[in-house]
Amino acid sequence: MEHPENNEEYKGLTVNSGVEQPSIINPYLKRSRFRRKVYSAAEMVEGIVKGDVTILSQAVTLVESVNPDHQAKAQEVIEKCLPFSGNSIRVGISGVPGAGKSTSIDMFGCHVLDQHGGKLAVLAIDPSSERTKGSILGDKTRMEKLSLRPEAFIRPSPTAGSLGGVARKTRETIILCEAAGYDKIFVETVGVGQSETACHSMVDFFLLIQLAGTGDELQGIKRGIMEISDGIVINKCDGNNVDKCHVAATNFRNALHFFPKSDSGWMPKVLCYSGFYGYGIKEVWDMVYEYIDFVKKNGYFDYRRNEQSKYWMYESINEHLRNSFYNSEVISRKLKEAEKSVLAGEQTSFAAAGQLLDLYFENLRNRQ
Repeated sequence: MEHPENNEEYKGLTVNSGVEQPSIINPYLKRSRFRRKVYSAAEMVEGIVKGDVTILSQAVTLVESVNPDHQAKAQEVIEKCLPFSGNSIRVGISGVPGAGKSTSIDMFGCHVLDQHGGKLAVLAIDPSSERTKGSILGDKTRMEKLSLRPEAFIRPSPTAGSLGGVARKTRETIILCEAAGYDKIFVETVGVGQSETACHSMVDFFLLIQLAGTGDELQGIKRGIMEISDGIVINKCDGNNVDKCHVAATNFRNALHFFPKSDSGWMPKVLCYSGFYGYGIKEVWDMVYEYIDFVKKNGYFDYRRNEQSKYWMYESINEHLRNSFYNSEVISRKLKEAEKSVLAGEQTSFAAAGQLLDLYFENLRNRQ
């Protein structure tokens, strides 16, 4: 645009165009330097077994991907890592939102590494938004001490719509971490309720974190997550809350007597501790290791691992069938028509589902 000062009326005035501004991008920048190297399945396995954290992180991302090509490669990596897995202690940590799970894991992890050595992997599960489908993945920021430890690997993952308080690929991630030499695995669930207990099916010890003064005594008698807990701990036992925590612990101990004895023969203990101040951390982990020694002696440890493997075989079958159904071209074309038919009241939801399933299986038979 011409400056008005350059008009004929102002012959004695001129406006210079100014100095040409340099590009904001460094001309000497080599973009190839920032390109992430793509590893083959064999290279990934080799890096994971050597304990390369960068390759392990990329492998976990690959496992969590929904891209069919990525899934095929991820399965190859998992199968090759399987012989190096199974040599860790897996601990599931659950509780209501705000119970102090992340803060407690920070203290638990530092205590375990200091007292028992080895390497620790923390798989923190973050809930995904139902609206935006996104997750904050900020649990690592609340593990300030543990995140500075080189022998600790903290990996937040989104639930991505999966129920049970854990991510859909947490089981496979555990295998990769074990192959990388992590002999202690913490699985931190989202704040779960009474029925979301999938975490129990992938860990050796299930620790439930509770708070005092959050409900009446009947809350402790409810089945579900209480029934599958191997240990219950009351957090925030400090300051003016000490007496309340001990009263709550007594109520939980009384409630546990109403439950049938677990298959392992172990009677869950109820302890009090403070995750913020670090009180009672040693007693909690003495309980965990006492349980591991107990179930290894009576053979329940191996039995539970075998049952978990069988459970996840069926879960994998269910997930594969579900994906195959919704990714079918025939079903994707008919799905919207079925929705309109149901909404218009022309047929029931059950009848529409039955027709879609019949169509899916008929298409499978024709392809064979």
